[in-house]
Amino acid sequence: MLHQIISWIVQTVAHWGYPGIVALMFLESSFFPFPSEIVIPPAGYLAARGDMSLWLVIACGLGGSLLGALFNYWLAIQFGRPFFKTYGRYLFVSEKALDRADAFFARHGHISTFVGRLLPGIRQYISLPAGLARMNFFLFCVFTALGAGIWVIVLALAGYLFGQNQDLLMANIHRISIGLVLFCGCLVAGYVWRKKKKSLRPPRATSREE
Repeated sequence: MLHQIISWIVQTVAHWGYPGIVALMFLESSFFPFPSEIVIPPAGYLAARGDMSLWLVIACGLGGSLLGALFNYWLAIQFGRPFFKTYGRYLFVSEKALDRADAFFARHGHISTFVGRLLPGIRQYISLPAGLARMNFFLFCVFTALGAGIWVIVLALAGYLFGQNQDLLMANIHRISIGLVLFCGCLVAGYVWRKKKKSLRPPRATSREE
């Protein structure tokens, strides 16, 4: 069954070309449940066969991911806060909770967005709280592109190297996913430690000219 799905994706990507990668990754990066693991590796395999350019596959994958994330970000800005203001009391989400979310993303939005793009099950939805909190647009784009870029490169190279062997491909993607989760855990721990150390540092004494 998996082999048939992969074969269909390979044929679809080959038929649609680079715009197809952008479109499929847009769906994957928005709230549609469309896994990137069955989009980019087949395109990487086509690049290994010489039918596509690996760099253009990565660029289109990154472009589609960013567009999908921006779509979610826009949805959250346009409809998120008005929705919670109207119905939040039924969902136990208060105005104070929304303000705390705003403050959190103002301080930690960059690390949250970057890490979220690398975690399975979260990467599609991290744009929603970022938009709801109206995270700085430029920082949102930068850290979304960094996180999504790493994931797309991993998938493209996996497809390029192991695309002919589906079992080996999925096994390597699974191992890399676990590695990325561990990396994110270490990154967050280091970030928290640095913030805590900075907060405990005594303020510098300021000299006043008389």
